[in-house]
Amino acid sequence: MTTAKRKVLVVFGTRPEAIKMALLAKALRAHPDFDAEVCVTAQHRSMLDQVLAIFDVKPRFDLDLMQQNQGLADMTGRILNGMTGVVREFRPDWVLVQGDTTTAFVAALAAFYEKVSVGHVEAGLRTGHKYSPFPEEMNRKLAGALTDLHLAPTERARQALLREAVPEERVHVTGNTVVDALLWVSKKLDDDHAARAALDARFSMLDPKRRMILVTGHRRESFGKPFEDMCNAFVDIVRARADVEILYPVHLNPNVQAPVKAILAAAPEELRSRIHLVDPVEYLPFVYLQKRATFIVTDSGGVQEEAPSLGKPCLVTRNDTERPEAVEAGTAKLIGTNRERIVTESLRLLDDEAHYRSMSRAHNPYGDGKANDRIVELLRTAKGS
Repeated sequence: MTTAKRKVLVVFGTRPEAIKMALLAKALRAHPDFDAEVCVTAQHRSMLDQVLAIFDVKPRFDLDLMQQNQGLADMTGRILNGMTGVVREFRPDWVLVQGDTTTAFVAALAAFYEKVSVGHVEAGLRTGHKYSPFPEEMNRKLAGALTDLHLAPTERARQALLREAVPEERVHVTGNTVVDALLWVSKKLDDDHAARAALDARFSMLDPKRRMILVTGHRRESFGKPFEDMCNAFVDIVRARADVEILYPVHLNPNVQAPVKAILAAAPEELRSRIHLVDPVEYLPFVYLQKRATFIVTDSGGVQEEAPSLGKPCLVTRNDTERPEAVEAGTAKLIGTNRERIVTESLRLLDDEAHYRSMSRAHNPYGDGKANDRIVELLRTAKGS
């Protein structure tokens, strides 16, 4: 007798989710035991599409819900209505969500309302602070309350779930799927000489004789004065070191664009020539830039996971992190958004060779690149709700 295939709906809506779910979706689609489809909410439209193209993932369901300057309440309602329709149409055995986005929480809620089992990839990350990061901390906890299979990236994440009384048999350490994606893209860059040459040409404004600091920033809790302080700090760093340049792919959110334009784009010309403000880049060129950077200044959770794999020191412009493993390993450092602190820590990495070496050890606490294989195997036998 032929065993029916398990139906799995893989759901994501933002670029970070897509990076961490694309190879998993492809693995499930290729496996004979699964009938797997992808649904995207398009919480972030253009940045999501870039990742779908790199990994060649074509979603069966595309809710296309993004609106300019969208509010959390409106977005939550639109995702819930859209996901409910998809779940009713496809009738999966499992809905897989990832991480801490509004898409992850609301897709889990839609599955729960339809009595469909939920698997949470990258489960168990916690800061313990309701509004830091906002709304991600509560998205994680709310999704976790609805989850049947918790796929924790690290032992620390597993322990956090056990402390919340999640049954031990429902929690599994898999490693983080971002490592799988990063290694896949990094190998592509190493093997594809034409692609690498094209990226060299695309970023020809970078001076190979200068040290490049890669910057990213987009967190809601930093909107306003914290972003202004960060931007002023970057101007200070470039002013202090003539052999340094900054490359900043600027997030499209108006709350990010405004201080960047007011401070970085308006810096004196002699400094502005070493501050490269570019549109958000696709994942392939972003990995290229990470590999080329001397170090990274970021508030991104994903970059905190990727930097250790590439041996890049990471200064985290947040007060709390749900990814303390890299901090404990010494490859990342929490520095907040204080202007003077950002300058001090950056200059230390530039000037103190021993300190730089200590942070650039290529030690990755987030996995070995086999997380997707483990998740596929767990889903073959997992018991739902």
